[in-house]
Amino acid sequence: MADHLYFTGDDEADRLLVEEPMALLIGFALDQQVPVQWAFSAPKVLRERLGTLDANALAAMNVADVETAAKGPPAVHRFPAAMGRRVYELATYVARTYEGDASRIWTRASDGRDLQRRIAALPGFGDMKVASMTAVLVKQLGVRPPGWEDVLPHHPTLGDVDSAEALAEYQAKKRAHKAEMRAAAQS
Repeated sequence: MADHLYFTGDDEADRLLVEEPMALLIGFALDQQVPVQWAFSAPKVLRERLGTLDANALAAMNVADVETAAKGPPAVHRFPAAMGRRVYELATYVARTYEGDASRIWTRASDGRDLQRRIAALPGFGDMKVASMTAVLVKQLGVRPPGWEDVLPHHPTLGDVDSAEALAEYQAKKRAHKAEMRAAAQS
């Protein structure tokens, strides 16, 4: 199991993603329309501003306080109010469904398909996030429910990022893939 991920370039933020399961969920929730580094640095910033990443504590806050923390300055996302609400909704879901323990999403999964079902049920988690988070859990954090091999994506994901160089390579491939998709859509 990794003691940190290589998503931000900030050692403390990268360690937090492994040490605090809610931080990993928040990073994935915010990983859209902003660079990986920005999305996964946000949990550290939010913890500094709110004093906690505990799902129960976040869910007990006023949503406006979480939105304000997301707005900064500096903002934790390109769309800080919407993503602040997303963090609040995520915390509320984890508090209600997993008694505030985000790790139960993967530690209590009966098999790989159940793991993916649990991730997909999180607010704002679509197919791409489900695949990428599954890969991170399996490849970086050693989560191995029965049948994990059947749900592991066969394309590059953040689960393959094990160094700063690997992150740069992953991001370059992702940009190239998006450019190909745009070109195909225009033809």
